[in-house]
Amino acid sequence: MIRPANFGYNSETAPNNSFQSEDTINDPDQLKETARIEFDNMVSILRSKGINVLVVEDSSNPVKPDAVFPNNWISFHENGVLITYPMYAANRRIERREDIIDAVGREFKISNRYSFEFYEDDQEPLFLEGTGSMIFDRPNHIVYACLSERTDATLLDKFNVLMGTTSIVFRSLDRRGNDIYHTNVMMALGEDFVVICMESIPDEDARKKLYTSFAETGKEVIEISLRQTESFAGNMLEVKGKENKRYLCMSETAYSALTLAQKEKLSAKTELLLIPIHNIEKFGGGSVRCMMAEIFLPLKKVKKHANRGVALISS
Repeated sequence: MIRPANFGYNSETAPNNSFQSEDTINDPDQLKETARIEFDNMVSILRSKGINVLVVEDSSNPVKPDAVFPNNWISFHENGVLITYPMYAANRRIERREDIIDAVGREFKISNRYSFEFYEDDQEPLFLEGTGSMIFDRPNHIVYACLSERTDATLLDKFNVLMGTTSIVFRSLDRRGNDIYHTNVMMALGEDFVVICMESIPDEDARKKLYTSFAETGKEVIEISLRQTESFAGNMLEVKGKENKRYLCMSETAYSALTLAQKEKLSAKTELLLIPIHNIEKFGGGSVRCMMAEIFLPLKKVKKHANRGVALISS
């Protein structure tokens, strides 16, 4: 995870991120401090459950208002692969930092590194924003993705060839009929469940294909509404803590949006871990899942904690 230095409203991502608030920020410095307090509290909550968290400090310069959301520019994989990605907003491309990769490499084995970011420099740039764009079913080698300006089908195909995965691709629209910009806004995949907004998918064949895939891979479908996605109910991440206990991390906003029946279904499978990040959500347009880039790389040394579901917290 990345501890933010200059958190704030990002006008470059706002055109296709409807979750960002346009409310006037009266005191930018106070907002930065509030974001750091929310971040530190989230780290404390995760660590209290035995979830291993690697925290990296954001650098003050250049200014990176969205550095707290590292999952968009990097992903880590069981086979030792590290991948960096092309970003839609120019001021998010500077979030890619070699010193962060070096910090990860000191604890984990990186056998191969692949860079997709040169696609953002093309005359007609293409984008694929990490685990914002792609939801990984790692055991079954499946990638789920809703297409948008930030998630290109051509790059998904290249990812599949590189990683030996198959993808299930679909369109997902918000209540105004616009493309939902990131898949992790409308879908979260757990060990034996999926939280998804089927209401956002207009194509019946695409919905049938998703239902079939979930049935074949043993995922109980827990559907959420479009209104619930607007409260970040799709932006969750399941991780493991002490003794491999499962936790579904979500914001307090997301939890409040869930119905009692949805909470009961999820609680029967995993412990719900609630995190208050109201200001980060409001002005950043991202939630708990976006703040964690999970590390599945092999550890260099055997440690007491498991090497699954480790969260890289960076700015």
